[in-house]
Amino acid sequence: MNYDLLIIGGGINGTAIARDAAGRGLSVLLCERDDLANHTSSSSTKLIHGGLRYLEYYEFRLVREALIEREVLLRAAPHIIWPMRFVLPYDKGLRPAWMLRAGLFLYDSLGGREKLPGTETVNLHKNPFKGILEDRLKKGFEYSDCWVEDARLVVLNALDASHRGADIRTRTEVLSIETTDDGYTAQIRHKDKEQTVTARAVVNSAGPWVDEVLKKIKRTTNEQSVRLIKGSHIVTKKLFEGDFAFIFQNADNRIIFAIPYERDYTLIGTTDQPYDPAEGPVKISPEEITYLCDAASEYLAKDITPEDVTWTYSGVRPLYDDKSENASAVTRDYVLDIEDFVEGAPFLSVYGGKITTSRKLAEHAMEKLAGALGVKEKGWTQTALLPGGDIPDADFETFFDGMRKRYRALDQALLHRLCRAYGTRVTLVLGDGTTTPDLGQHFGQGLYEAEARYLVNHEYATRAEDIMWRRTKLGVHLSQTEQNAFTEWFDATMR
Repeated sequence: MNYDLLIIGGGINGTAIARDAAGRGLSVLLCERDDLANHTSSSSTKLIHGGLRYLEYYEFRLVREALIEREVLLRAAPHIIWPMRFVLPYDKGLRPAWMLRAGLFLYDSLGGREKLPGTETVNLHKNPFKGILEDRLKKGFEYSDCWVEDARLVVLNALDASHRGADIRTRTEVLSIETTDDGYTAQIRHKDKEQTVTARAVVNSAGPWVDEVLKKIKRTTNEQSVRLIKGSHIVTKKLFEGDFAFIFQNADNRIIFAIPYERDYTLIGTTDQPYDPAEGPVKISPEEITYLCDAASEYLAKDITPEDVTWTYSGVRPLYDDKSENASAVTRDYVLDIEDFVEGAPFLSVYGGKITTSRKLAEHAMEKLAGALGVKEKGWTQTALLPGGDIPDADFETFFDGMRKRYRALDQALLHRLCRAYGTRVTLVLGDGTTTPDLGQHFGQGLYEAEARYLVNHEYATRAEDIMWRRTKLGVHLSQTEQNAFTEWFDATMR
């Protein structure tokens, strides 16, 4: 088959580029050898944010772009992205209070903030913060950023790309890439079936494997190499009440977040550790667990230990190698590197990037590809909504009130979770009736057959783990027995 654009990698950058390109009329094939958001894009801290700490590294363009994108994405997908207040305690002996306040003033001002409230000084000895932190911490600063269901954002980009004509293929590996007179030929494999496709241009958005893909055609080491940094997170039972999060400064000049997670838990992260693929599968180390526990315990009134950790996850950030000695100082900005292995047929490799700036990255990628591909359509995604995000005035609570009346017999906690996950597409899960929907078999913790079937039929889920750990995060709640039972049902019924 012939395409204008072959995209390799189904993380946030690949799916965002596929969406933008398809919306400009290009024929697009995206190949992901595993599941969408299988790796880095589902292992983030799950924030749409400007990156407050990047100001210390003078990354002003990146921070400004991210702050602007924060509100663009909030409008595009108000079901999976919502405002969150972050509390930064002032701790004597670390960054001085004036520096924190000045940084937050700049943070509030750089991005032309519209919907989100600005910074306030708060008394940590008064409610709702009273008793959460150690007594020495008296003053803090509260500012705004946003939470995002990271893997769902990837899926929604892929879904929108598909609705606009893109061919999205998961569990499909690109085995080889060869040049032709006017483009590229690739051999791809899904299960045991191989196929040859051609494309006028290629986007290599394989994340940590970007250099591996490049070697399929270049067969030499690329000068614009990627630097692999492992980021790990721990999850504990809920450590504090409230829908706000904390950002803690560490003596090593790093910061960590403590964030409400999945109703009953607290998410703490992240680390920054150099990663070598020779180490094997990406996983948290005992040292990282101890580091995160100790860092949080420096601030929390009640210390936490590794025994309090109920779950962990780790991912590898594919950062552009700017030769910084300190892993935490490596730029989070993205680099788009184009090589013309064939004249007039660009091969674009994506280095770095953040979930927050993925839409803008895609726009910049299309600017680089437009000339060679004859694209005349301008950027369109800044005002476009993502699937399920067509909620009037981006007002989720009013939307949910309407769904509550429509599905009045349904458990309210379950309905709220489904509305958060699927937005206006929740009717595809529940049907159009106003009585209790037929949800089918219940696997525990609010996971029903109807949702699983929807995810297989509409959102590219092909394995039980795709549903438990990426399309939803219900794996955090399900017992091992419940996980096993759901997997057995899925393998027997859906595969």
